[in-house]
Amino acid sequence: MGIIKEFKDFISKGNVIDLAVGIIIGAAFGKIVASLVADVIMPPIGFILGGVNFTDLKIQIHPATVDAAGKVLKAAVTLNYGNFIQICFEFFIVAFSVFLLVKAVAILKRRQDAAEEEIATPLPPSREVELLSEIRDLLMRK
Repeated sequence: MGIIKEFKDFISKGNVIDLAVGIIIGAAFGKIVASLVADVIMPPIGFILGGVNFTDLKIQIHPATVDAAGKVLKAAVTLNYGNFIQICFEFFIVAFSVFLLVKAVAILKRRQDAAEEEIATPLPPSREVELLSEIRDLLMRK
């Protein structure tokens, strides 16, 4: 029962829950970006380049082996560079999104630190308070 209690304590810590939520949201965001690139960004780019479908772009390294009946014995070996280009677009969109998120968090953190510093730093006494303090000190010495 000790290991079950340890596991329960580990899983109930805030950082583990936050990490799990981040992974789930990240996976969903990855699907959104994949659809954005495949369905929204790449078709117009392909159209501009003369009707190119990037997922069809490939270099055949070795042709398929087919028997006399037309049955494929060994599939063709291809270098699918179009798919690679599409996945690079996805990567750059995700990387840029993460960059913007980290930048926004850093700005918020700086603002919060500045506000906390402003609250923690006491204001210097006014000139009147300084004069009254000097007068009090002089009177106490006499």
